[in-house]
Formats: sequence, structure tokens, C-alpha cells
Amino acid sequence: MKKQALRQFLRNQARAQIPGTLCEMLSLKSRGDLMSFESEITKFREGKNLIPIKLPNKKKFFQDLRIIEDSFTGRIDTQFVNNFIFESVQLVINAIVLFEKGYFDCSFYSLRQSLEISTTMVYLTELNPEKRKEKLKEWDTQSDFPMFSQMIIFLKQNKDVFLDMKENMNKYFDELEKTKNRLNKLVHKQGFNNFYIHIKHKRNKGEFRDEFLNYIKSCIGAIAVLRLAIDPFPILLQDEEIYKRTWDTVTLAYTEEFIDKYIGIKNINNYKKTNFYNKYYDSIMENEKMIPCVTSLVKNQYIDREKIDQILTQSHLLSKYDKIAVLISSFSDKITKIYINLGILFYFTTLALHKNI
Repeated sequence: MKKQALRQFLRNQARAQIPGTLCEMLSLKSRGDLMSFESEITKFREGKNLIPIKLPNKKKFFQDLRIIEDSFTGRIDTQFVNNFIFESVQLVINAIVLFEKGYFDCSFYSLRQSLEISTTMVYLTELNPEKRKEKLKEWDTQSDFPMFSQMIIFLKQNKDVFLDMKENMNKYFDELEKTKNRLNKLVHKQGFNNFYIHIKHKRNKGEFRDEFLNYIKSCIGAIAVLRLAIDPFPILLQDEEIYKRTWDTVTLAYTEEFIDKYIGIKNINNYKKTNFYNKYYDSIMENEKMIPCVTSLVKNQYIDREKIDQILTQSHLLSKYDKIAVLISSFSDKITKIYINLGILFYFTTLALHKNI
């Protein structure tokens, strides 16, 4: 009798620890509803050790990632770089989505890959044109290609842009290295606390979420900084004096808020000490400065009809299409928009602005 009572006690204890969904599944099985039972078993197994965690300001992260996408380079010799930028951004987005669904190790892996893709981009860029073509083909055809550590060794020894940046932004890259090492531990699941079967019981959700948010910020900053090894325009174009001396670049500048949040003003000031940045800066400062109405035309395709005479004083700074558009706009004060080059380019006039067309 005592044994029977003990068995019943143990059964009751076990049932008390079974999740509600599992109890429902057992009920389905007892009723003979095998299809529903198997379906519920599958759902239970899929979500057994997942802990979905919502991230605050997810939309803001996506908006900030768009700033990196808008910084794509116009360098003719490295157009492949833009694909690497877009892929790195997508990997961060994937990491955020996966984390919110509870697939933590997959989210960490995606973050780590965003760093490796960005580093590969810089590695390929720093090769001489002939070697770059060869290595890019090897990478694309999945042939032998340097490991991440080998690329870093090359970049440190190459004494070119990356080393210039690293020497001037030493503290930033040291912190980035710590993030990379930590992500490696998480991806390789070193330590029982990184096992799914332990995370559910051991992790403090708030601390775990905040830790992940720090990784997100670090990786977004890393992509943005490594992008600056291609050309410095996302920073150069913040300077009004530079902005008024450049053509209509495809690159948009990083915002002050973005820099402060993900990179740090001090780190960017150190970046501005690099030879790479200063060569670009000095070269552009030799260009003639555009007056405001010409700047609006070249940068935004806006023609102020009341200032056409002023625009023509710097006609030598205008492109062929700019000149055609200005000429057409002078024919009539009723012209609002001008489409040129099969509609690929369009300009708008003062009238369009007033009518909000």
C-alpha cells in the first residue's frame, strides 16, 4: 500500500511540472485524436526551450541601418563593395528578428557574420586591382580564400588604409575585438549557460536583452566604420565646406546622432587624423566652392528661376544635363518639371516648389 501511495505521489508531482500544452496533448491522445496530438507534439518540441524576447526601439535600429545603406560608395573600381554593405545590414536585421523569436545562437552567428562580411569587403578593397580581381573570383566561386584571422593579419601588415585607421582609432578597434571574441564564445556555445536547456532557467531576460542590444550597437558601428575604409564621404559630406565643393554624390552623410550612438564623436575625430581622410579632404578643398543656388541645382536638381543669372556665373561647374535643364527652364515661367535622359533625371523649378507638385 505504501508503494502504491508513493507511486501516486510521484505521478502527481510529475504532472504538476508538465506544461499546460503538454497536458492538453496527453488529453488529446487519451481521446484518440492522434493527428491533433502529433501536431501539438511538433509545436511543443519546436518551442520547448525558446524564450521570445521583444526588443525596444527595433524600428529605430532598422532606420539607423538604412543610414549605412544610403552611404554606399560611388567608387568605380569597388562597386562590388555595395553588395557587401547591403548584406552586412541584412545580417544585422536577421539577428534582431531571430533574437526576438528566441533563436539566440543563430542571432549571434548572424551578428558575427556581419563583422566578417564587412572585413572581407575591406580586405578585397585593399588589394591591388589585379590581385583584387583574382581574389574576388575565388571568393565568388567558393574556392580557397583567406580565413578571417588571415585577412586581419594581412590588413595589419599591409600598411594601407586599415592600418592607418587602426593606429588612429586604436581604442575603438580594441573594443570591437572584444565584441568579436565574445560573439565567438556564444556561437561556439562555450559554457553551459549558452545551452538552450539552461538559458530558460539561468538567464535573466532583462540582462540578456541588454547584452544583445550592446552587441547590436557594436556591430552596426563596426559596419559603419569599416565602410569608411572604402572612402571617407559619409564623414566628409558632413562638412559644409566639403559639401559645397563636391558633385552630386551617390553617398549620403552619416548623421551626428548616428555617429554619437554607434561610433563615438571622439573616434570619428581620430578617424579624421588619418592620411586617408586628409588626402580626400585636401584634394576636394582645392575645388571651387559653389554658391547656394548652384549647390541646390547640382545636389538636389532644384532650379531657382529667379537666380538663373547667378547660376550661369558658375556654369563651368554644371554637368551637361544641368545646363540643358537650366536652359529649358528659362523658356517659360510655367515650367515646373524637366525630365532629361529618358526620364532618368528630373529637375524641378520654383513654380513646382510653390505649387507643391
